[in-house]
Amino acid sequence: MRRTKQDAQKTYDAILNASAALFAEKCISNVSLEEIAKAANVTRGAIYWHFKNKGEIFNALHESVFQPLSEIILQDLHSEEEAPLQLLSNLCVKLLLDITQDTSKRQMMTLFLLHWNYTGDIAKYKEPHLAKKEESLQLFAKYFEKAKADGTLPECADPMFLTISVRCYLKGIIIEYLNNPESIDLEKNAEHLIVQFFRQFNV
Repeated sequence: MRRTKQDAQKTYDAILNASAALFAEKCISNVSLEEIAKAANVTRGAIYWHFKNKGEIFNALHESVFQPLSEIILQDLHSEEEAPLQLLSNLCVKLLLDITQDTSKRQMMTLFLLHWNYTGDIAKYKEPHLAKKEESLQLFAKYFEKAKADGTLPECADPMFLTISVRCYLKGIIIEYLNNPESIDLEKNAEHLIVQFFRQFNV
């Protein structure tokens, strides 16, 4: 039976979803391709059709998180309908809510923030991923650069410093939630947490 592109994409997605769940639960080094195949309900051969090893799966998961985020930011930066800091505030709320409402995204955040290090099959991805992180920071900084240009922020404002501040604030909330979901009702309070933070910018 000939496989269609839709079949191939379905298999690819199943492998990523199963891997995200297993990696988040057991750490990458403790998960085998056989376990991934079983969880995804595919053959090991099907995995090798798409990926050479766990490192390539991990890299694909990393890309599945950062690429959509970059696309959202680029769309925002071309928008003239809302103030840049309001758009950034909205994005931060969305990122927090996604973790509470989307199991796959929650698993991937658990993986990337709590349960991995660059060893074994994923060691070679350290430098490319650091470059992605820097690229992401530069994109986030453009919200503040745009706000500075339109006079929302004072001339002395440092866009990159503000970007790092937002990133650390978000990361802290997310890690706290992932470690102990009962400690914070993130679905209820995500908007309030972000609004409070951005209030210093008069957003």
